[in-house]
This record gives sequence, structure tokens and C-alpha cells, in this order.
Amino acid sequence: MHAMQYELTLPTDYDMDIIRGRVARVGQLLDDWAGLGFKTYLMRERGVHGSPVNQYGPFYLWNTVEGMNSFLWGGAFQGLVDDFGRPEVRQWTGLAYEEGVAADSPAAVRRRQTVPDGVELSEVAEDAVRETARLAAQDGAVLAAAAVDTRRWELVHFSLWDHDTPKSEGEVFQVLLMSAPGRKALPRGRQW
Repeated sequence: MHAMQYELTLPTDYDMDIIRGRVARVGQLLDDWAGLGFKTYLMRERGVHGSPVNQYGPFYLWNTVEGMNSFLWGGAFQGLVDDFGRPEVRQWTGLAYEEGVAADSPAAVRRRQTVPDGVELSEVAEDAVRETARLAAQDGAVLAAAAVDTRRWELVHFSLWDHDTPKSEGEVFQVLLMSAPGRKALPRGRQW
């Protein structure tokens, strides 16, 4: 499992209905993308859920590197690059994934944290697995995942919620749409 996200931080007076319209227009294009677990089309609006910025920041979980590379290099990503420029694409290696019991997902939470120096890496990874299970077991949880970027030694916890007041700390995003062709195939639990 591989996690991926890019963020487009937009001007404070940017009409976020442009992003909503874009997602409505092109969002279904990934509904059958080979290798994609899911893509959540995420947005933050300045002043909503405490966001200081307007931002478009889709988050992906991939079942295969080939699917991710096909998306990035095979032309689909080029439309975003043509419209907004080439953003930095963050990638994390999967540590854990769990499904919750809720079905709808109007909100997502992303929490990034640095892996501190001087800690046992196996303990950090096991803590991430436990946190993923804890989040997924919460009332209203749709799913939860944890992944790590070993270049930056950064953990990311990602969760989807069926209400606008998630039971998780971090940056809250509005979920505009979710394409999930391979969600059922995402491996559950610990990823090593």
C-alpha cells in the first residue's frame, strides 16, 4: 500500500466553487483506475473547520506502484499540471489500514508528525498500527490509514468520517468525492 497527496494552496479570495466544479467534471475518471485503492478529492476553505487557507489536496491510497506511476506519468495527472502547475507530490509507504463501519464520508482528517530521533522505529510503527485500529473503531469512522515517509521521517495518519466533527486531531478537509475502485483489495492491518 502506498499513500500519496499533493496540495494546491490557493489565494484567500479564490472561488472554491471552481474546485467543486472541477471535481464534479473530472472526478469520475478514476472510478475504475487499475491499482487505485481510493482517491479522496479533498478541499479546505479558509475559515471552515479552522483552516487558515484555501486548498485542494487529494489523498490517495494505492494498491500498486504501477497504478500510481500510470496516474502520474501516463497522462491523467497532466490535466492538473496544465491547469495549476506541477505541485510537489508527497508519497508515504503504508504501515496500516483499517475499515470502519460508517459508509458516508463528508470529512477527512490528516495528521502528520515527525518521527523523533532516538526512538525505537519498531515501537513507532506499532504505535501507528494501534492508532489506525483505534481511529477505525471510533463511532463514525469510515476508514483509517497510517504511512511513513522515510526520507523526512514523517508519519501521516489519515481518516475519513461520516460527520463534520471527526474524532481525530489534525487538519480537517471536506470530502468532495471519493473514487474507490480497489478499496476492498487494500490489505487490512499491519503492512509488514
